[in-house]
Amino acid sequence: MRINGANGTALAPATPPAARRSQAGSFIPADAEAPQPHSPAVALRTLGGIDALIALQGVEDPTERRRRAVKHGTRALDALDELKLGLLAGTLDQGMLLRLKSVVADLKVGSGDEKLDQVLSEIDLRVAVELAKAGLN
Repeated sequence: MRINGANGTALAPATPPAARRSQAGSFIPADAEAPQPHSPAVALRTLGGIDALIALQGVEDPTERRRRAVKHGTRALDALDELKLGLLAGTLDQGMLLRLKSVVADLKVGSGDEKLDQVLSEIDLRVAVELAKAGLN
């Protein structure tokens, strides 16, 4: 999960602009604020260190994990469909089998959802059977 927010620094609160100084002969209302002295600039403060940002990026949202697992399962099913079409057309090539083999590694990561993990394991089994038929284990 990426953090696309502020860069971890916060600005110091802004001070109100100083009142204009009057020049000789100019009119100033009686209820006008007196000029305020300038305060020294306040340095930027950090809200958290780099370690905190890295830790936050490592925390994975369950919906993000589920979405990623569905994406991997869909990719595996698409590779199996390509394999089926290649077998029916007689144009089975080594590239198709290598794509199928690379997809199987992504199916091992759990999604946190029991039913989805069961479906992914069935897809994984089917991919393993097809790879064994082709002689790529």
